[in-house]
Amino acid sequence: MPVHRHSQAPTWPAVAGHPDTTGSAAAVLRAVLDHGPVARTLVGRATGLSPAAVSRQTADLISRGLLRELPSPTNPPRAGRPFVPLDIDTRHHVACGVHIAVPFITFSLVDLRGRVLAQENLPHQGVAVEVLRQIGGHLPGFMARHARGNRPIGLGVVTGGRVDPQRGVIVEHGLLGWRDVQVCRVLAAATSLPVHLDGHARALAQAEILFGDPRARRSLVHLFVGNVVDAAIATGGTVHRGPHSGAGDVAHLALSDVPVTCPCGRSGCVQAAISEQTLVKRAVREGMIPTPDLGSLTEVVRGGDPRARTLLRDRLRLIGRVVAMLLDMIDPEVLVLTEYTTIVLPELLADLYEEIAAHSRVCADPERTVLSSRFGPQALAVAAGATVLDAVHRSPWSLRPTRPVPKGA
Repeated sequence: MPVHRHSQAPTWPAVAGHPDTTGSAAAVLRAVLDHGPVARTLVGRATGLSPAAVSRQTADLISRGLLRELPSPTNPPRAGRPFVPLDIDTRHHVACGVHIAVPFITFSLVDLRGRVLAQENLPHQGVAVEVLRQIGGHLPGFMARHARGNRPIGLGVVTGGRVDPQRGVIVEHGLLGWRDVQVCRVLAAATSLPVHLDGHARALAQAEILFGDPRARRSLVHLFVGNVVDAAIATGGTVHRGPHSGAGDVAHLALSDVPVTCPCGRSGCVQAAISEQTLVKRAVREGMIPTPDLGSLTEVVRGGDPRARTLLRDRLRLIGRVVAMLLDMIDPEVLVLTEYTTIVLPELLADLYEEIAAHSRVCADPERTVLSSRFGPQALAVAAGATVLDAVHRSPWSLRPTRPVPKGA
């Protein structure tokens, strides 16, 4: 029977002999994710748990296939009980991911450390019911080709626009023309997997909190610039969604001196000014590339075309102004930018930093505060699996044991 779950993983009740809440298990898993391979004693120091609690939680996490014991070092660091390192167990579970972009769907498999194991792209025609049918039809073959016996623990679906994770609905995606698309209900029925839905900026913010710069856990802004432009805000390790799932909607913030008309009818909207569609259409119009393709444009830049390089640099200066605006409004520890041209042409970041320094009132060191996505060209694949990984790392007991918990644990 299909299981339908939204982006918030359920909290399973404590099992007999395990009085700790799932928070202790999550803290142990987090400590091993950060420091592993690591000894139990160091896990205790990192979490503040007693040795008995660490032993109990690690035994349970091992039984669920989330942690593993590695062979002891041949030369123990000191006399006494051998040091048995703990690490994240990436041998059993995978997160399935689907990112719905404007021209194509990205399918991915991601392990518990956020590493992309497999990725495939599939074009689509933009009709919501057909796209969901494509996803349900393609997943079994994708899994058969790449899962290699690993157990799928859930399906993460992410996209741009306004997304309501609690209801499992894409509320509005302007570029695709979608409204109130019931993603979780349809795909849970098609795949029999727990389905987690979120916006891609929020999903990438979750991935940064899990696997990125430690400062991101204190406060983070993530800015995604693609065909869709949106942002995510996180404090204390939690991504803010807002009561109407509208937090991070920056697409229609105004750049008053940019004379570009937005489909919403206003002038100077951020998405209309800096989106990939705007960029590549201008490049075609000015004869730099024959078809509106961002990869082709970056290749032209690599080939030495000065007009194309100037076009990218001018756009990055606009992005820098948007970044400065977000830094001044929110003042985060770190802002992460996911944007294709800075990933493949990192030398262009100098223009971004220069513009941020010129416009921000609070950011004195842009190169330290503003980072390019650590996931590089695989960012969309990671985003797709991140909602599943976030649910598991926050609530490890949402996974049933794969083998018995050792007696006495």
